[in-house]
Amino acid sequence: MKGVLHLGKIAGIKIEIHWTFSFLLIWVVFLDIQKGGNLNSSLLNILIILILFFCVVLHELGHALTAKRFGIGTKKITLLPIGGVALLEKMPEKPGQELLVALAGPAVNVLIAILLSFFIPFQNYFGMDPAGLEDFLNTSGFQSLLLFLFIANIMLVVFNMIPAFPMDGGRVLRALLAFKLGRVKATEIASGLGQILAVLFFMLGIFLNPFLILIALFIFVGAYGENQMVKNQSILEGHIVKEAMLTKLTILHPHSTMEEAINAVLASTEKDFVVMDNNNIAGVLYNKDIIKNAHKPKLKIRDVMQTDIQTVEISQAITSVLESIRNDRSTFFPVLSNNELVGAIDMTNISEFIVFKSNPYK
Repeated sequence: MKGVLHLGKIAGIKIEIHWTFSFLLIWVVFLDIQKGGNLNSSLLNILIILILFFCVVLHELGHALTAKRFGIGTKKITLLPIGGVALLEKMPEKPGQELLVALAGPAVNVLIAILLSFFIPFQNYFGMDPAGLEDFLNTSGFQSLLLFLFIANIMLVVFNMIPAFPMDGGRVLRALLAFKLGRVKATEIASGLGQILAVLFFMLGIFLNPFLILIALFIFVGAYGENQMVKNQSILEGHIVKEAMLTKLTILHPHSTMEEAINAVLASTEKDFVVMDNNNIAGVLYNKDIIKNAHKPKLKIRDVMQTDIQTVEISQAITSVLESIRNDRSTFFPVLSNNELVGAIDMTNISEFIVFKSNPYK
């Protein structure tokens, strides 16, 4: 992903910060300056935010390591201004497994809060009024930091358990509903509730805090996308690549030129092409590479084509191809039968197949 800072790996999972995370730090500094803060206080507030987001990383690792128990890997954890996102290869389809994965993140924050509680003299704070407690939290000290992190982790649990799909609470709701209603109907209900709550967050964000607007957009788009994905997977269940693949292919060769590739694009609706050499697949020429090298008409395709490609079998489930598209970012797959090229499949084919299967002729 462009615009990210890679921090390293934990348990084999990449940890990265998205560039938009800087907006949160700028906002924290802005609020501190408004309250009369200085450079030292701004740097201290930034440090506190970074410590808090370390707790967020642990929260996401809770999801990731629990998913790993069910054979599901996590490619990376990305920190955003609104929190963290663990990019799992897929969500567990069994309700019980999804329930455990969804609860694992908040459970980590509960554990952190419990550990912090052993070092916090709560009896000193019981008599404080809200204003006094806020003043104490704004002071620079070890005890105020511990209390802040304790409260923040409790708030992370409460906030994440709001049943706004695709947040943790929404996934818990879907898992519970799926025990009785099935995954498709459960997703429809949970995503619908998530979008309703997203509209509420958006309205509150206008009057209270602009970060609620970002959260609202994340929830609304995420809920809609997840609902569509589950519906599409349901439609594709039981169907194989043979039913949706493209069979009329324009074959290019390594010694062909970019001019020939451009002519092939203009002469048909094909965008990506299989490159063959002596009846063997030599590579794939992607549309983006054709466009990038369109000003070099005499350039040989062998100098442009991608050779590290993934093929699929004609009898393979279409759902597995969708999974490869999501996880490997591949967009075009040559289709083989008995090690011979018989076609190709991409997201366009799959989308058209979904349209026809979801709107069958009566």
